[in-house]
Amino acid sequence: MRHFPRVLVLGATGQIGRILQICWPGTVNALWQTRQACSDPDKCAQWVRFDPLEDPRSLERAAADCDVLLCLSGVTHKRCQTDPQADMGDNTRLALAAIRAAAARPVPARVLLASSAAVYGNQPGLLSEAAPLYPVNAYGAAKAEMEARGAELGAELGVQVCSLRIGNIAGVDAILGGWRPGFRLDRFADGRSPRRSYIGVATLARVLGELPGLPDLPGVLNIAEPGLVEMAALLDAAGLAWQAQPAPETAIPEVELDVTSLQALCPWLPGRGEAARLVEEWRRLQE
Repeated sequence: MRHFPRVLVLGATGQIGRILQICWPGTVNALWQTRQACSDPDKCAQWVRFDPLEDPRSLERAAADCDVLLCLSGVTHKRCQTDPQADMGDNTRLALAAIRAAAARPVPARVLLASSAAVYGNQPGLLSEAAPLYPVNAYGAAKAEMEARGAELGAELGVQVCSLRIGNIAGVDAILGGWRPGFRLDRFADGRSPRRSYIGVATLARVLGELPGLPDLPGVLNIAEPGLVEMAALLDAAGLAWQAQPAPETAIPEVELDVTSLQALCPWLPGRGEAARLVEEWRRLQE
């Protein structure tokens, strides 16, 4: 009989957490963590309120009844750009707190850490999980440190840890999500805009909902749809106006995540990212 694990979602009020709250009900048995008061009395039983760093005992109590901890908590890339005082070390501290709480159970829970493709930096070509890490900004460096420290502590405490290197999420990215009137986009000599690995919001939610129930996960996993999506195609599919600007010499035309491992775990994954479908998933979520 298939086991449907209970998942403790840490950092449930962030962007990815809000996506899961919309997409998961009825399919995933989730317990949501927040540091804020519950605003909906009908849903309070599904929420726990505490600060994972300030109140590790509450974190342990919440983890006690869960099979998997999905750690979405941490300092986001957007916050890094807007808040020079943001302590990016919290990414590692929160991950380690989750792993310690998972280890406190009689049978350790598994831990999924939300990492980022930013750990690869701007390397061109197809990037597998074995590729070297060359983060080019503080956010990517913080996530790389989180992965390394998390893997080390997990091995020490007997906790299975999987770092999820999530690619661009259509609608939570700097293109659809960051669009403003007068938006400008790099154009290369071949007439195309940058091409990147993307994943739709509903597809991401399904992936994150299925991974906790799988028996074995690797230590690191790229999360994206196969193939590349041109950024201009996303804006065109969404009907959002943009202006082309010459791409600087330092710009990278293509960065693609190798998702062979993810396809083996989730064989239903779309054959390749398509701009129109990615936009449709985003708009359905907004509705």
